[in-house]
Amino acid sequence: MHLDVATLRDFYATPLGKVARRLLARRIRALWPKVSGETVASLGFGTPFLGAFRSEAENVAAFMPASQGALIWPAGSPILSALVEDHCLPVRDNAIDRLLVVHSLEVAERERPFLRELWRVLAPEGRLIVVVPNRRGLWAHVDTTPFGHGRPYSRPQLDALLSDALFTPLTWGTALHVPPFDRSILIRSANAWERVGSRIFSGLGGVLVVEARKETVAPAGGTRARVKALRDLVPIR
Repeated sequence: MHLDVATLRDFYATPLGKVARRLLARRIRALWPKVSGETVASLGFGTPFLGAFRSEAENVAAFMPASQGALIWPAGSPILSALVEDHCLPVRDNAIDRLLVVHSLEVAERERPFLRELWRVLAPEGRLIVVVPNRRGLWAHVDTTPFGHGRPYSRPQLDALLSDALFTPLTWGTALHVPPFDRSILIRSANAWERVGSRIFSGLGGVLVVEARKETVAPAGGTRARVKALRDLVPIR
């Protein structure tokens, strides 16, 4: 089940949560350095990472599942967050250029319909970043952080799910190599943990971070058949 949105908010306000936010935001921004003129959205609890795109992207939206709850975001500005059903997003086909999924897939009731809905709303060859607990990492086995809840994944498991949903994984990585404990000595050395862990123990990071591309071709009867392009973005009003 989804964690309550207040629990997620409170985690990212802790010293360990601030470290997790900084390290993940760095990884996400490295994958998407330029989003000018594009529509960028998140599903789950992506607001800690969307701020970097607000001044550049044409449109930004934070979709928060009804089972999790929603926060008003951003504070003091026009609201860009919305409460949604994660199996039926309130946008038309091909609406989103880049979609960040964090604190969402691992708690989805049904993975394959969930991923097919993401495929529907992404533009042809649109990009998806999925952040999920790493089955091999320590964070998935400690329930004092949000990444200790829901289903952890191995790379082969996530690769198979994405491929079945007509996504092609492009870039794989891990993040959160610092142990998931709110200790000052660990917090202060988080950058060193991340550098060393990503180079020497890359498979043991707390989360898997994968960028994938939406495909409009799929195998059919041993051949490759083109999937009909869907409608252009028409906002639902």
